[in-house]
Amino acid sequence: MKYIKVGLLAFFMMVGCEQTETVGHGQKGAGDEIDTPVSIGEEHEAIEEPSLIVDDEVEQVDITEKESEVKYKINRDNWKVEPLEGGIEQVVLLTIDDAPNDFSIEMAETLQEIDAPAIFFVNGHFIADEAGEDKLRTLHEMGFEIGNHTMNHPNMGDISMEEQRREIVELNDLIEEIIGERPRFYRAPFGVNTETSEAVMIEEDMTSMNWTYGYDWEANYQNAEALADIMVNTPYLTAGANLLMHDRQWTLGALTDIVTGLREKGYEIVDPKEIKTK
Repeated sequence: MKYIKVGLLAFFMMVGCEQTETVGHGQKGAGDEIDTPVSIGEEHEAIEEPSLIVDDEVEQVDITEKESEVKYKINRDNWKVEPLEGGIEQVVLLTIDDAPNDFSIEMAETLQEIDAPAIFFVNGHFIADEAGEDKLRTLHEMGFEIGNHTMNHPNMGDISMEEQRREIVELNDLIEEIIGERPRFYRAPFGVNTETSEAVMIEEDMTSMNWTYGYDWEANYQNAEALADIMVNTPYLTAGANLLMHDRQWTLGALTDIVTGLREKGYEIVDPKEIKTK
C-alpha cells in the first residue's frame, strides 16, 4: 500500500504541479470523524485518504454490538429480581463475592461450560497487582458482569462519609482503568447500605443489591455436597431469588450441581445484562 501511494504521489506531481491546495496526509474533514464505540478486544483500523484498496485480506469487525434488552429490575424491598416487559418470573440470579481471589477464574470457566451467567463482585485489594488485573480482564473478556464490592471490604457503617465514597468510587475508577467499563452494580460488605452509599449510587448511575440467601461462609456448608444441597433445597429459593456465593474452593466444587439443581426445579439463570440500573 505504501509503494502504491508513493507512485500515485509522483504521478500527480508531474501532471498537476499547477495545483496550490493539497490535502494533508492522514487528515479528515470536519464531518468525516465518527466516534463509534468499539468492544473490548476489537481492533478499529483507520483508513487514510486518499487510498487505494487492493486485494489484502481484511478482517471484518462488528462494532455495532446490540446491547441486551432490559427485562428485569431489582426489588429493593427484598433484593429479588422482578420481571419487566419481556421477562419471566421463574428466574434466579447468581452472584459471587470477593473476586477475583483464588478460584474466580475456575468458577467462571465452570459457569461458562454450563452456560450460566453471573455477577462477580470485585474487591479492590484483589486487583492491586498485575496478576489480579489479569484475572479481572479474563472475567470480563469471558462475558461476566463485574460488580463493585468496595476497595477494602469495610463495614460502611463504621467509616466516615468520605471514606465510604472513596471505597466505591476509587474501585469504579480502577475497574474502568483495567477493563474499560465502570461497574453497574454494587454490593455493600455485610449488606450495610448507608445514605452516603445510596447517594453515590445516584451519582455513579449504579444499582445496589444485597441478596436473598447464601450459605457458603457457614461451617456446616463448607463442603461441596452440603452446599449444593442447601442452595437448591432451601425454603428461601423462590422466583427471583438473588443467590450469594463467594470465591471459595467448596463453592467452586458445588457450582455445577447448584445450577443443575436450580434448572431441574424449573428456574432459569438470569443474565445480569438484562437487569435495569438507575
